[in-house]
Amino acid sequence: MVSTLVQPGRQLAKRLLCLQIGVVLIAAMFAIVSVDVQSGISALIGGGIFIIANSAFAFCAFLFSGARKAKLIMASIFGGEVLKILITVILFAAVYLYGGLALKPLQLTYLLALGVNTFAPVLFINNNK
Repeated sequence: MVSTLVQPGRQLAKRLLCLQIGVVLIAAMFAIVSVDVQSGISALIGGGIFIIANSAFAFCAFLFSGARKAKLIMASIFGGEVLKILITVILFAAVYLYGGLALKPLQLTYLLALGVNTFAPVLFINNNK
């Protein structure tokens, strides 16, 4: 019963992650076609950083369910947000130190994926009443 209450949220998170993956892949293909292969790889890595961090948060956010586990739910959401920020910082640091990639496509694709995350509630509004 409890897991059935969480299923719509999990499905929405899966749809959002799939949308982000699609947008990142399209942006990387556009960068490959319009600029060069290194820009496409940089764009793919920049979007991948956001997708990996956001997936970790989504996993932590839906780890627990039910009214009796409210404190665990809040702790896992806050912990997931901290984990998301740490993953983002570590991956960006690794890319900047060891990557040798084009930085503009990397940063722009990260911001594009962030924009999809920001405007996703508008895309997923369900007006069926």
